[in-house]
Amino acid sequence: MKIKVENKVTVLSDTLKEFFGDKMNLARIKFFGLFISALCKVQTVCFEKLACGFDSSVNVESSLRRIQRFIAEYSLDTDLVARFIFALLPHEPPYRLVLDRTNWKFGTKNINILTLGIVYKGVAFPILFHIMPKFGNSCMQERIDLMDRFIRLFGSGSIECLLADREFVGDKWLEYLNRLSIEYHIRIRENFWFEKPSNGQWAKTSWLFNNLRINDCAFYHKIVRVNGELCYLSASRIINKQNVPELQIIVSFNKPDIAQTLYKERWQIESAFKALKTSGFNIEDTHLTDIERVCKLLSLVLIAFAWVYRVGIHLDTLKPIKIKKHGRRAKSLFKYGLTYIANLLFSNDIDNFNQCCKFLSCT
Repeated sequence: MKIKVENKVTVLSDTLKEFFGDKMNLARIKFFGLFISALCKVQTVCFEKLACGFDSSVNVESSLRRIQRFIAEYSLDTDLVARFIFALLPHEPPYRLVLDRTNWKFGTKNINILTLGIVYKGVAFPILFHIMPKFGNSCMQERIDLMDRFIRLFGSGSIECLLADREFVGDKWLEYLNRLSIEYHIRIRENFWFEKPSNGQWAKTSWLFNNLRINDCAFYHKIVRVNGELCYLSASRIINKQNVPELQIIVSFNKPDIAQTLYKERWQIESAFKALKTSGFNIEDTHLTDIERVCKLLSLVLIAFAWVYRVGIHLDTLKPIKIKKHGRRAKSLFKYGLTYIANLLFSNDIDNFNQCCKFLSCT
């Protein structure tokens, strides 16, 4: 039994070595394999439980110290991890990006993470993140730095468009996106004002769409200025979480006729956050508060997330998840993949585990 389990970690580590082999030593790659397999089994980032899930010849206390040393001492290149996850994506560029923020609290410390993900089939693959040493919204420079980093790593040509919620607005932010010709569809508040460039007339954006009925969509066919930047406007009247009708107004670089449809994909990042938290890896179980240490932990978790989700996509092509009467899947692709991998790790089925590891291969 033990030999079978250790073979699985070896297979996993060998697969990771294809990408990381010339960039880090073998002991570190083996640790990645041990950590990711343990995470899929115990489904929490609690170090003590992860140590119990390590499949190695050493005792639990030694495994725990190994985890603690990695988090405390190892200098992890998060750009390298981002490139690895990018290489695992199951579809080709250009990609639809989504910018969002998630947070949790440990004691009096806020863990506040600005995340840039790539949407695909109901979820967003988190690619880059920035942990903010504060509570509340991100600032303009933090968003720009994250986008600049994405462009440096993957090129602006890999971006189809950027989707973001009402938090991510501002004159300098829109100026940045316009200057780089990055297509965007960003929600704004109803009380935003716009200017008609043709005559300098000002009006509230909601004025254009007051006649919309529930679930109706419309777009303004002329270019306008919002926060001093040229853009297009569209809107739909939706029912919010408080069951109250409101206008969902989107400001766009171009293509306002499809902005409302594209913006719906923004919610896919919420599925990713849910998988990282309560319905998957329970990242809020960590007691870490140091930003650098949380970065290292999150980077490993995101590798596992990408692997699990790719396996779930594959399984769904072999045996599709049942669709319930309300039109949603009976379980998520992430949960499908996670349950399957965890069962394999607890079994003697090395052949199917080998097949799963291929979804961590970039070759």
